[in-house]
Parts: sequence; structure tokens; C-alpha cells
Amino acid sequence: MIRIGMDIGGTGIQIGAVDEQNQIIAKTSIPTRTDIPFQDQVDQMVSAILGMMQPELNPLLTLDQVASVGAGIPGLANNQGIVIKCTNLGWNYAPLREEFQKKIDKPFYVENDANVAALAESVAGVSSGTSSSVFITLGTGIGSGIIIGGRIWSGAHGIGGELGHMILELDGVPCTCGNRGCVERYCSATAIIRMAREQVSVHPDSLILRLAEQDPLKINAKIVIDAAREGDPTAEKIYRRFIACLAQTIANVINFLDPEMIVLGGGVSKAGDYLLSSVREAVPQYVIFNDQPMPHIELATLSSDAGIIGAAMLSSDPD
Repeated sequence: MIRIGMDIGGTGIQIGAVDEQNQIIAKTSIPTRTDIPFQDQVDQMVSAILGMMQPELNPLLTLDQVASVGAGIPGLANNQGIVIKCTNLGWNYAPLREEFQKKIDKPFYVENDANVAALAESVAGVSSGTSSSVFITLGTGIGSGIIIGGRIWSGAHGIGGELGHMILELDGVPCTCGNRGCVERYCSATAIIRMAREQVSVHPDSLILRLAEQDPLKINAKIVIDAAREGDPTAEKIYRRFIACLAQTIANVINFLDPEMIVLGGGVSKAGDYLLSSVREAVPQYVIFNDQPMPHIELATLSSDAGIIGAAMLSSDPD
């Protein structure tokens, strides 16, 4: 049997058919439309799925083969398939399952996108074989997913796992959530960019600014990390601060949950071994029982496919 996974993002929706070996055998995508009614966007998802099954494209893929459909969203959903809140898409209490099943009558599941990616990595990725793991996405913001006993753990009310909005610094940098000092303000790509723009105003001779063609608005996280790798003092200062904050965040997870593995994904994780070695070196100093075995810290391996694969897997993750 085939399962359909949809990775619903702020700008695009990635859709794939996943086989019993958790391999994507067909894929398509459509733009995310926030300028049309919710029902019209659902219609476009359905059309994309049916289009993916056209005989001339995938002659061996039919709707009869589909066992279930899953969707990962950048927001909160309940087990009735209702999207409670999805700010990027403008969806509030949107009956995604109900609207979808009007067009394709298959079992339908919806879950937070970070939870979906965590599930994918735990079944088909780097944390496969573990019974507990925490997945952290280091992107524009911070997403996270917790897997315990091979299942997504999102708390008693479905709102757990929001690691990005744990308070790291009391009365710290204002966050988009309304609080101050959230992890997201210190450990995301956005945080790196903010710190870099602040520093180049004081250190205009920094390699960061040269790599950004002397335009602070062109600074991104990759530029800062590349400059740090080259030994630029300003970039190194920013990078050390970022690593310290990330290491403290990971240590908090270890001290509280003690999972078998911490998995790092998202755009910043593309720094690869440079990031991984820095984090592995910094974390133990913040862990209370650092003379005992600690969780492995690894980079995610499924990349952009994690959303599709994890969403397809939701049918095997019971409520």
C-alpha cells in the first residue's frame, strides 16, 4: 500500500507518495496560497495528488493503492484533523480533515511539521533504531519534535515540544510570540543575522560585511558561519555566542528528558561537521551528569524529504 505525505509550508506544499519501505516513489509540489479561501487551497492539494497519479506520469500509482494521507503544518492541530492555529497560512480552527475527505475519502492525519520531521528521522533517518529522540530544526525559527517510545509526544493538550519558546534569558530579546528571551531569539538563523548586523555596525571591517557585498541586508547565517570558519574575529564572536546558547538549550533537554539522541536539522545544520563538532564540544559543560553516558548528537539525514515521509507515517503513529 501507498501513503501520501504533504509537507505544507509557508510558501510551498511538497507532496509525495511513500511506499512500505518509506521511500518516496512520486513527488509533486504546488505553491501555498494565502490569497484564496481555505477550501480552495484544499482543492488545489487534492488536484495535485490526483495529478500525481495520472497514468502518463505514474502508471503504477492509483488512488485505490492509497491507504492514508498525512499532512505536516507549521502550526497546531488536534486529533480530529482540525488546524487550531497556523499563523503563516492564516488558518484558525480550519477543518482540514473534513474538507479533504469531501474530495478523497481516505484516512487523514495532520500534525505539526517539526513533529512530523522528528517521526521521519526516528523511523527512516539518523535516529532510526532509537526509542527516544528530540529533533531540533535550526531555521528562520526553532522547531522541535519529541519522540518517546517510537511515537510523537506532544503533551496532554497537544501543545508540547515548543522548544523554541522556552525562556533562555530572563527579560531577554523580544520574541514574536510576545515573550522575551526565547530560545528562538538566540539559536535560529534569524538570531545569527540579528547579531551579525549589530556587530558589523561596530566592526565594519569584518569579513561578514565583505561577503555580504557591504550590504547588511544581504547578511545571512551561512555568510556568518563561513566567515567564522575563515577566522574572522567578529564572526567568531557571534558564532561562539550562538553555540553557547544552542549548547545550553540542548543541555536543558538532556537534563530534563535524557533522550537517546538529539537530531539537528534545518538550514543552519547545513554547516555540517563544523556545527556538529562545536555543539558536541560545548554541550557537556552544561549537563549535570556529564560523567555519565549522554545522548548522541547528530545531523538530520532526510533533508527536505523528512516532511513528506513523516507526514505519510502519521497513520502508524496512533493518537
